[in-house]
Amino acid sequence: MGLLDNVVKGPVPIGLAIGIGAAVLAPVVLPVLVGVAKPLTKAAMKSGIMLYNKGKEVIAEVGEVTEDLWAEAKTEAETAMEEKETVDQMGEAQSGAQTS
Repeated sequence: MGLLDNVVKGPVPIGLAIGIGAAVLAPVVLPVLVGVAKPLTKAAMKSGIMLYNKGKEVIAEVGEVTEDLWAEAKTEAETAMEEKETVDQMGEAQSGAQTS
């Protein structure tokens, strides 16, 4: 009887009870879980799509600002170079006039 007592009080009956309970409850619980999980999954997907689109907009705006800054810096650099060339040419003309 000692062997039978160990089997009845051990982990085997507990495991069997859990397995049988899961098999009985699964047909009831799974549809409920699916019913809850589907709207949550759709909501998460919608949020992901919205975040993706907003990210595209932000990146486009950053690109525009960067292009504008680049164009302004390029124009200012070209203007500065032209002014420097003009000053250099005037300096050469003045020094050429003084040596003549």
